[in-house]
Parts: sequence; C-alpha cells; structure tokens
Amino acid sequence: MLDTKRYKSAGYVASLVLILISIVITLVVLGNRQLILDNVSAWQYQPTDEIAGFVDRTGMSDDGKFLFYASHPSLEGTQAFNDKCARHEKSTAILGCYDSSRIYIYDVPNPKLDGIREVTAAHEMLHAAYLRMGDAERKTVNALVEAEYAKLSNDSNFSERMAFYARTEPGERDNELHSIIGTEVNVISSALEAHYTKYFTDRSKVVTLHTQYASIFAELQLRSEELSTQLTALSASIQKNTANYNKEVGQLNQDIASFNARANSSGFSSQAEFNSERTRLVSRAAALEDMRAGISSEREAYNRLREELVIIASESEALNQSIDSSLAPAPSL
Repeated sequence: MLDTKRYKSAGYVASLVLILISIVITLVVLGNRQLILDNVSAWQYQPTDEIAGFVDRTGMSDDGKFLFYASHPSLEGTQAFNDKCARHEKSTAILGCYDSSRIYIYDVPNPKLDGIREVTAAHEMLHAAYLRMGDAERKTVNALVEAEYAKLSNDSNFSERMAFYARTEPGERDNELHSIIGTEVNVISSALEAHYTKYFTDRSKVVTLHTQYASIFAELQLRSEELSTQLTALSASIQKNTANYNKEVGQLNQDIASFNARANSSGFSSQAEFNSERTRLVSRAAALEDMRAGISSEREAYNRLREELVIIASESEALNQSIDSSLAPAPSL
C-alpha cells in the first residue's frame, strides 16, 4: 500500500525545488541580462572583412572585439550616416556614434586619413564598455580619466573639444574622456592603462593610428600659422620700406633738380665741388635702387608665401570636407 502522505510531501518538495530553481534562474538572467543580450547580439553579427580589420588594426582584445561586434558596427555613407547619427552643431563634423546599442562609423572617403575610421570604431566601442560598467567601477574610472584630463587641460584644442561635448552631450564628460583618452593619449597612469587592457591587447596601435592622421591636420595648421605670421611681418616691412623709398626718391629728385639748377647757373665754386656733390647724388640713387630691389624681392617672397598659404588652405578644406558627412554628394539619376 502506497504512503500517499509521503508521496504528496515528496511532490511538494519537488515543486518547491523547481520554484526555487526558477527563481534562481530568473535572478541570474536579470543580473546578467546585458551579458546575455550581448552574447546573442554578437552571435548574430557577421562582420565584413573591413570591419574585422578594424579589430586587428586597433589592437582590440577579445573583450573589446566582443563588445564591438555585439554593437553591430557598420560603415555608413553620407546620407545613411546623417540619418543615424544626429549632428549637434553645424560647424563640427562627427565621425561616429553609439546609438541604441549600435555603432555607426562614417565611411571617410579620403585615403590620406588612413586610420580615422578605425580609431572611430575603437572610440565607440569604449562607449559601449563604459555603459556596461557597474557603479563602483565607473566611479573609479571617472576619477582616473579626470586625473588624466587635468594633465591635458592646458591643451587649448583639447579643452575646446571637451567644451563642445559639454554643450552637446551634457553629463557625458567622463564617458567621452574614457573614449578619447583610451584611443588618443599615449602616456597615461598605470592604473588607467591596466583598465584599458580589458579592451586592448596593444592600445598603442590605436593611438598610433590617431597620431598619424591627426598629425596631418596639425602640420597643416602649424604651417598655416607660420605662413600667416611671415606674411604679416613681410607686409609690414614692405609698407614701411616702400614709404621710406618713396620719401627718399622724392627728396633725391628735389636734390637732383637743385644740383642741375646750380650747375646751369655756375653755382659751384669748383669742378671738385661739382664732382663731389654729383658723386653723393649718384651714390644715393644707387642705394635707392638697392632699396627698390629689396622691396621687389620682399614682394616676390610675399607672393610665394601667399600662394603656399592658398594651397594649404585648399588642402585643409579638402580634408575637412572629407570628414564632414553633411556634405553629401548630389543624388545621381
């Protein structure tokens, strides 16, 4: 005869165990919801050879690669990129965005800017990493990136860049610093470097890529400033020397007219006096001719520098246009 009481008790225990297991599973799922979603998303993503190349060229680790692929990164042309990534200020181009757990990268067409897409990819991947940090880790990382920013605050370009983020993405300062420092700053604290090893096996790769294309802009800017300074100095010198030359020419013409009048009216007491004054006038005329030649040389130099500045301005404009997604080409028929 079956012991129904014992059977019911065993069934109750089994049901209770199942309930407890269900609760544990639910808690585990809830506690790891983002990780589960990331795994599913990464598993579903099939990178192109070009996107896969970004991982290698930037030195991403397996964790960095995982977050990158879980964000379904895509290269976008002008119009598609503009549709996906909001432009906050017309005067500032953007190269990528992390929006709705997706990474979009502007497909910069200029081969001179090799590496700019890769650095953008790594930058956006670090945004994905930052958003997945727990409160304690984020607090630690925020302190580390703020310490690095304190070292960079004297860099006017960097400060202006952070001011842009403050205007367009208020409250995201440390998030942006985390991505910028991680992909662009070579020497950082050992503690912060240790943090980035989660996402890069060799962070110097992505920093080197950034340095290479950033140096193109920096060199053009530096040369442009040098030329502007030289042109300003030359212009001032030409104006000053031209004024002096014209003044001296006017005075010499008066003195030559006076000399000729005296010569025609026997105004010299001797041939020696005549020859002496004539020699001085000839010497002054020769000196003025040298001054005129010097001014002509300065003008030629000014024109050469101005032509170089025009070329540099054109190169800079072409580079800036190539990273500006708002300058979409006209649709073809």
